[in-house]
Order: sequence, then C-alpha cells, then structure tokens
Amino acid sequence: MSHATLAAVDLGSNSFHLQIARVVDQQLFPLDSLKDTVRLGNGVTLDKKIDPKTAERALATLRLFAERIRGMPRDAVRIVGTNALRIAKNAEAFVREAEGILGFPIEVISGREEARLIYLGVAHSLPPQSHNRLVVDIGGGSTEFIIGHRLRAKVVDSLYMGCVTYSGQFFDDGAFDKKRLKEAQFAARKEIEQIKARFQKEGWQEAIGSSGTARALAAILEENGVAAHGITRDGLEWLRDKALKAGNLNQLTLPGVKSDRVPVLAGGLAIMLTVFEELSLKNMDVVDTALRDGVLHDLLGRTQHEDIRAVTVERMAKRYHSDLAQATRVENLALRFFDRAVRGKDSEDAFQNRQVLSWACRLHEIGVAIAQAGFHKHSAYIVGNADMPGFSRREQAALAALLLAQRGKLAKVTAGLLSDRNFQAGVICLRLAVLLSRSRRNIENKLFSLGREGGKYRLEVDQKWLAVHDLTDYELKQEAAEWAGLGIEVALTDA
Repeated sequence: MSHATLAAVDLGSNSFHLQIARVVDQQLFPLDSLKDTVRLGNGVTLDKKIDPKTAERALATLRLFAERIRGMPRDAVRIVGTNALRIAKNAEAFVREAEGILGFPIEVISGREEARLIYLGVAHSLPPQSHNRLVVDIGGGSTEFIIGHRLRAKVVDSLYMGCVTYSGQFFDDGAFDKKRLKEAQFAARKEIEQIKARFQKEGWQEAIGSSGTARALAAILEENGVAAHGITRDGLEWLRDKALKAGNLNQLTLPGVKSDRVPVLAGGLAIMLTVFEELSLKNMDVVDTALRDGVLHDLLGRTQHEDIRAVTVERMAKRYHSDLAQATRVENLALRFFDRAVRGKDSEDAFQNRQVLSWACRLHEIGVAIAQAGFHKHSAYIVGNADMPGFSRREQAALAALLLAQRGKLAKVTAGLLSDRNFQAGVICLRLAVLLSRSRRNIENKLFSLGREGGKYRLEVDQKWLAVHDLTDYELKQEAAEWAGLGIEVALTDA
C-alpha cells in the first residue's frame, strides 16, 4: 500500500530525530523534522540500565513526537532504536512505555542493520559513481562503517565506540589532555583493528562522513579556514592541538563550536582521528543525511513492494539450499489456513503476522543444511542469530520462534508468545501445513479448511481422503492432543 506521507523516528544514543517526508513519483521530499538532544547513552548506568531521569526526559520528547505522527497509517511510520537500546538491560520496559506514547511499534535494530540503513540514506543523497564509497557514521554509542557501490552496501560493520560513550569514559567534564586522548585512541584502535583488513581488502575511492559528529567537525574546520570543505587529516590534527592547548573543551572558543555539541565533541574527535589514522584517510566529504533518511527510503521501498526483508529471505533460502517446491507447497497451504482463520479478526496486526508466516514457510527447512535431526531447531538458531538486512531484532526473534514451533512439543515456545492470538494462529497454520505436506507431493488444498471462533480452531478435512491416509490421521489427532494440553481446542471435522 502506498502512502502520500511517510515518517521515520531515530531513537539514537545522542539525539532523537523525527523526519516526515512527502512521496511524489516515488521520490521523498522533506516536510517536517524535530530533534532533541536526549543523550540516552549518557543515561545508561554501569549496570547497563537506563536511569529514571534520562528515561523520563526521553519519554517527554516522544510525547512531542507523538503529536506529529498521530493518525498516520501504521505502515507509514517506522521507529528504530540504536545502541543505547541494544545494550540496556531495561530497554524492553522502556520500549513498551515508549510504544504506548507513540502508538507505533519500535524496532531495536542491530548495528549492521543500522549501518545498512545509514548507507541507504547517504547513497540516495549523492550522485551515482562507478567506484566504491566508504561511509563512516560516528553515533552516540556506536560507529558504523560501510563500503558500498551505488545503492548497495557491500561490506558493513558496527563498532562499540561513540561520541557520547567515549566522551563520558575518557573526557569527563570536558577535560582534554594527551593522556586521556591516548587512552581513547588506543580503545578506538582496538575496535577498528577488527574490521581494518576486511575493509581495506574491499577498497574504496571516496570517504563520506554522516551524522552529527562528522557535520560538527566539518563546520569547525570550514569556519576556521582550516579545510575548504569536509574533514581533512591536517584539520583534525589542528583541532586536536587547539583542544590540548585549551585543556578543556568547555574552554575551547573557536568559530563553529556549538554549545550543544561540546559535551560529546572530545569523544567524537578522538574516534575520527583514529579512523583517519588507521584507514590512512587524508580527507572526507560530509553529507547531511543520516539514519533517519535511510529509514525513510527503506520504508518507501516497503510501500512500493520492494521490501528488502523479502530479498533477505530469498537469499537465505538459496544459501542454505532450501527445497523451493516444498517451501512453496507449505506456504500456499499455511497462508490459506491463516487467511481463513484470521481474516477480518485482529486486523491491525494480521498483515504483519501473515508476512512473518510467509517468511517462516520459505525458511522452515534451512536447518536441514546442518542436520536432518532436529532441523527445526537449527532453522530457528540460524534465523535468530544471522545478519538479516531489513529485519529488526524483534522481527527476527518472532520468526525464529515460529520456526522452532513448527514441529514437536509446544512447551519449548514461550507462553507469552502463544497468548498472542495472531502468533498462535501462525503457529497452528505452519504446523498443520508442514504436517499435511510431509509426503512432499502436491495435494489439493481444497481438501482442508481452517476456521477460528473465539479461541477455538476447527480443521475440516475431507474424510474420504483421510481414510486412505492413516498416518496423517494419526498425526492430526496427536496434534490436536498437543494443543489440548495447553487448553487450546483444535477440533477435527469432516470437510
């Protein structure tokens, strides 16, 4: 479904951003934006919890954002959380409260998914080139590195170093001296060493910086006449020397140094210096685009039926040599069951659950590539732990849970998941489709029908067909008994 207006919300470790864009001829045109420097990363305590004061400040910002996106269609808004929400132990509770305020789900994305989205935003803002580009995005809690060609990210990674975390860890209260800088750069160097060889092997001809730190550093260098445009190695060393002479970033009086950036400037400068040194960069262009722009472009793709998640599923199925004919057989039957059982009921989440069920059918046997025995467990493990471009952590977890539940005892599935009506329906539809397709031969789908009334399911099966399929008859009765053990009725009747 296409929409005239799309919105992206980026819950970053340093700042929260809302961006709204108008869609015209499959192009995005900015309409409105909001930003608040929440510094969520600063509020993550030593025991990895978001402190109450920071949480309330963040929720207050989201109440303002909520006013701008209220009433928009569910699939026209995408909200993503980054490093602070990845590492905080109480992130789940915060996310639940935030979702209640915003009225939309929040996706806590992996570092590599964040990198992919950042590159997507940057690539759309630049003219196409025939060479590789390196994009570096220093955020509040993590730094993303991407090598891409045109609109495709080829190599992506995310390192646990950011302007907020490094400023707090190494430059408390803005103090800046050689010892602190050396410690910060040593920590950054250890992180970059993990990816250096891989990135240098791929190679690039142009370096691009995105997001707040890169823009702030470029503004300082340009306004002081140290760099004509963007960031240079000489310029960074000049700024380093100025900061060392001042001894404290709060005492650094230079054109271009903005007060709201000072608390995190030291950490950002140390990281950027190390990036230039380790990757042998001499200069870096800077763009205005950031994660939120990539989220908007990805969302536009979804509304235009170019969902990267579908591409990811197909690539994964091929990688693990999934039997396409069997996957299609199971998918057709499972979706037919789901449409009959859920159609018109709980419609707000039904479409998303139908998508997850479809993907699960495509991937349900990928674990066979590891071992036939317990393949459903292997399938769930692969999906739960792989890098899956386009998927949030929550989506991957739901997909993995569905794969785990496709056969065997249901006790292994979290009770909370099975209490969700649409997820429960997805599990039943997948299990029945897998069971009825076990012969790996095409069968007439009209022989079966699934209905749901309240919390009760009714599977109608053609009795003449069932009479000559004794094993299937036995397994269906076992399936009904398995669900009955959880207090859920799955009745077998004549079609």
